Amino acid sequence: MIAERALRTLEYFKIRDEVSNYCTSSIGRSHIDNLIPSVEFTVVKKLLEEMDEGMTILRLRGNVPMGGMTDIRPHAKRAQIGGMLSPTELMEIASTIRASKILRQFLENVAESEDVKIPHFIEKKEAIPILTALEHEINDCIDENGAVLDSASSTLRSIRQQLRIQVSRVREKLESYTRGANAAKMLSDSIITIRNDRYVIPVKSEYRSHYGGIIHDQSSSGQTLFVEPSAVVQINNDIRSLRVKEQEEINRILIKLTAEVEIVGHDIFVLVSVLGEIDVILAKAKYGQAQKCTMPIINNEGYIRLVKARHPLIPLETAVPNTIEFGKDITTIVITGPNTGGKTVTLKTVGLCTIMAQSGLPIPALDGSEVALFESVFADIGDEQSIEQSLSTFSSHMVNIVDILKKYDDKSLIIFDELGAGTDPQEGAALAISILDAVHGTGARVMATTHYPELKAYGYNRPGVANASVEFDIETLSPTYKLLIGVPGRSNAFEISERLGLPAYIINQAQTFTGTDRGEVNSMIASLENSRRQAEKDAEETEAHLVEARKVKADVELRLAELEQSKEKLEQKAKDKAKKIVDEARREAEDIISELRKMQSNTHNFVKEHELIDAKKRLDAALPDNPVLKKQKKLNEMAKELKSGDEVKVLSFGQKGTLLEKLSKTEWSVQIGMLKMKLDESDLEFVKPEKQKQTVSVNSIRGRDTNVKLELDLRGERYEDAIMRTEKYLDDALLSNYPRISIIHGKGTGVLRQAIQQFLKNHSRVKSYRFGEAGEGGHGVTVVELK
Repeated sequence: MIAERALRTLEYFKIRDEVSNYCTSSIGRSHIDNLIPSVEFTVVKKLLEEMDEGMTILRLRGNVPMGGMTDIRPHAKRAQIGGMLSPTELMEIASTIRASKILRQFLENVAESEDVKIPHFIEKKEAIPILTALEHEINDCIDENGAVLDSASSTLRSIRQQLRIQVSRVREKLESYTRGANAAKMLSDSIITIRNDRYVIPVKSEYRSHYGGIIHDQSSSGQTLFVEPSAVVQINNDIRSLRVKEQEEINRILIKLTAEVEIVGHDIFVLVSVLGEIDVILAKAKYGQAQKCTMPIINNEGYIRLVKARHPLIPLETAVPNTIEFGKDITTIVITGPNTGGKTVTLKTVGLCTIMAQSGLPIPALDGSEVALFESVFADIGDEQSIEQSLSTFSSHMVNIVDILKKYDDKSLIIFDELGAGTDPQEGAALAISILDAVHGTGARVMATTHYPELKAYGYNRPGVANASVEFDIETLSPTYKLLIGVPGRSNAFEISERLGLPAYIINQAQTFTGTDRGEVNSMIASLENSRRQAEKDAEETEAHLVEARKVKADVELRLAELEQSKEKLEQKAKDKAKKIVDEARREAEDIISELRKMQSNTHNFVKEHELIDAKKRLDAALPDNPVLKKQKKLNEMAKELKSGDEVKVLSFGQKGTLLEKLSKTEWSVQIGMLKMKLDESDLEFVKPEKQKQTVSVNSIRGRDTNVKLELDLRGERYEDAIMRTEKYLDDALLSNYPRISIIHGKGTGVLRQAIQQFLKNHSRVKSYRFGEAGEGGHGVTVVELK
């Protein structure tokens, strides 16, 4: 357990108060008030994971519905010990149950709709008891303002109906007095008021005997008496009696609801506890968002790596971030340098980040930061720069250090500020070195600050110890608050004095008093500082180049994605264009065939040869240059060898035809309806015949087919066969100039009849159709009028 003194010294409670401000309920705030760092690794890991899930939910949804929650544990406790809950208390219970239901639904939606894993929140959701029945029962009896509804019971409804009737009667009676001829004379005001829960009127004192009845009150001057006239005394008595009955019924309802609360009292305690835990997690997450904090990695090896860490109590715009790493090879850091340079802030940053992480709080550092789990944290921080204290003495320091030396172990983080200060410099430095040797030798993680120059070389002859300093800008004569690990602090007194105008001869004489060794040490430190600055500059340039490279990579990936999209659009555009060409060719072919049919009809079934040749040329011209045909040619080479009499599909027109004869190696004479065409074999696709079909005579296009009947019998045919036969029969009938034909489909289930009539409905040469008359076959026959 982390000592309370260390928490107070590191100002942990101020952080806790800031987090508490983000809670949405008193339940969460009460949990935050009891929040302390944990020393169990599994507990801390779970707390951090819960907080990270909360930050994820807030990032995705912006907010979480937590309104309407109240700490209803006192209500449940009172119900358990036999008390009667008030309507307001019952309403708060229903409101809290409703809030828990809304939260459950919200978390379910997040888990289902978002591509994220929130196992800890789902676990807490499942732990929330479902008390919807109690919520409905309370809402059926009490409204949102805490008033008991008439519908709470039939008895209460009846009492209130009677009460309204009686109140209406008494008001009507009293209004007759206020509107009477003597009202202006005898009454102080023409109003009806209430005294002692009874309806009265304000009467001037000199006319009190005129109305009789009971005087309930008088004005401060005594000039007005509030009189209950005799005529309404009994009605007021009835109202009073009804109000007593009303209250008795209300109490009965409240006792009944209180008993329901008592039954689920344990569940209510669980519900409030879980809601409080969720509120705390979300408060931590909201604090993390506001302070730009991140979830650290937690370890059990004493390793600390804070990337660009800030002190959480210093405003974002003024805080200077520092990267601090130690705990593996280096277990002790000694920071030297002048006052107000930021040494104490650095110590508090490390200590606060540690105990914040062990409390499940995000830390003010960048992603990738890592903190160690310590079983104890000790802090002895000087009072000169403390926010809460004013002055510290050597004695108080020693009392605290003695207590630390009694309790620390290798699982401890120890923070010393101005170690050995407040006494003789030589003795203080000696004590500081001795204390550091004692704690460093046990394996504890130690950070200390000091003014003593003797400690500047402390880390050079002790393994596991590193010197550090805070940077000071000689040009501006101010600290930069940047921590330089590996570089001890040096005195800048001579440089500062020179810039402030101290004569050079005084500075030169002073330098002769410092000794050669000290001058060499300062020169070494200055060289280290210059090397450090150069290294940082190089690192910044490298980071800038890396950012630029990432930006270029992102731009290339974006352009590649745009090219892929453009390629898809062009492919789709090409497909649309090809489809348009094919559709236009198909329409042209249909127009040519339609023209031939008209010519056949208008010239007594005779079409001249040159007209057929001209139509063939037009069909050839309508054929699009489709690359699909080339592919189909290759497929046909591997398919069945074509021969005369085979039924084929003409790919360019989408029409079926019959092979007549092979004209050359790649060309065939093809019969398509009434047309004979010369087509390339690559434009033909073999069609497996369903039934043996008769080859259409070439001469059929020359004149009327006298064998075409006036009726077509389709009974027993399958749907596809019937449609094909009907289509061919219509073509034959049109070529034969039949004005009317009959199609026999039978009655049956009506499926074939509907299919035939639907086909006729969409045929361009069908003028109309109807069912046959009684002598024509009735509903088993469709009579078709042709154009």
